[in-house]
Amino acid sequence: MSDDRAAVQKLHASYEKMKEELSQVIVGQTEVVEQVLMAMFCRGHSLLVGVPGLAKTLLVSTVSEALDLEYKRIQFTPDLMPADITGTDVLEVDPETGRRGFRFVNGPLFANMVLADEINRTPPKTQAALLEAMQEGHVTVGERTLSLPNPFFVLATQNPIEQEGTYPLPEAQLDRFLFNIVVDYPTEEEEREIIRRVTSPTAAKVSPLMSGAEIIELQGVVKRVPVGDHVIDFAAKIARATRPASEDAPSFVKEMVGWGAGPRAGISLIAAAKAHAVLRGRFHATTEDVASVALPVLRHRVLTTFNAEAAGVKSDDIIRRLVIELGAGDVDLKI
Repeated sequence: MSDDRAAVQKLHASYEKMKEELSQVIVGQTEVVEQVLMAMFCRGHSLLVGVPGLAKTLLVSTVSEALDLEYKRIQFTPDLMPADITGTDVLEVDPETGRRGFRFVNGPLFANMVLADEINRTPPKTQAALLEAMQEGHVTVGERTLSLPNPFFVLATQNPIEQEGTYPLPEAQLDRFLFNIVVDYPTEEEEREIIRRVTSPTAAKVSPLMSGAEIIELQGVVKRVPVGDHVIDFAAKIARATRPASEDAPSFVKEMVGWGAGPRAGISLIAAAKAHAVLRGRFHATTEDVASVALPVLRHRVLTTFNAEAAGVKSDDIIRRLVIELGAGDVDLKI
C-alpha cells in the first residue's frame, strides 16, 4: 500500500511536469490532455471529436513523445482494407538459395500509440479489424493470431461537420472507447498564441518523462485504488438512470433518450474516477471524481431521440442534468 501511495505521488509530480512540457507545443486544451492521459492509465482508448485544424494529430504525437511511446498514424480512407492496418504476408525470394517464402510484415497497428485519423471514413470491415485490436490486444491474420505491443492505445479522431460518404461507427465499437473527448475551439488569447508560435522560426521539443514500462506499472496502481461502496452505487445509479426503460430513469430521460448506457459505462466511470483521483495525488476515488468524468464517459453511450435533437438538446445536456439531480452538488462539469 505504501509503495502504491509513493507511485501515486510520483505520477502526480510527473503529470505536473508533463503539462509543462506539453504546453511548449500545445496551447490550451488542458482538459483534453488530462482526459487522454486518464484513458491511457485506465488501459482505455479515446475518441477525439473536433473540427479540422484544432491540432488533434499534433496533440497525440506530442503525448507519445512525452511518454516515449512508439507512435503510428493511420489515415482512414474509403479504400482502406483490414490488411492495410494489421499487416500482411509478402512473397520473398532468398537471393542465395532462390527459394520463395512468405514473410509477415507488420501493419501500423503494431505500435504503442495508434492515431486512427478520421475513423468514420473507412468501411465496416476495416473498422472491425480495429475493433478486435482495441478489445483483444491482438490481430488475426489468416490462421494466425498476433499479439500487439504493450501498452497499446488507440486514439481515433472524427470530424463532426461533414458526414457525407462516411461510415458511422456502430454502437458496439463506440462502447469500446473509454472516453469521447470533445476538442473545442481555443480562446481568443490562446488563438493569438497559436498563431505566434506556428509562425515563429523556432520549434519546441518535448522531453520524454515516462517509459512504456512505467505506464504499465502505473496502470496497475490505478487499478488498485480503493473505491467505497457508495461510490460504486453512485456510478451504477448514473448508468442505470440513462436507460429510458429503467424504473430509475427520470421523466426527462424517458422523454429525450432513445438508448441509454450499458454496464460497461459503470465500469468505465469507476476506472476513470480512479485515474482522475490519482492524477490529483489522491489514492482514493470519490463521487466527485465519478461526476467529473461523467461527460467523456457517457456522451457517446447516451443516444438522444429525434424530439430532443429537434429541440437542440444534446447528450451532454442530459448527462449534466442527470448528474446534478443525482446529487453531484457543485462539481465542475466542464469536462
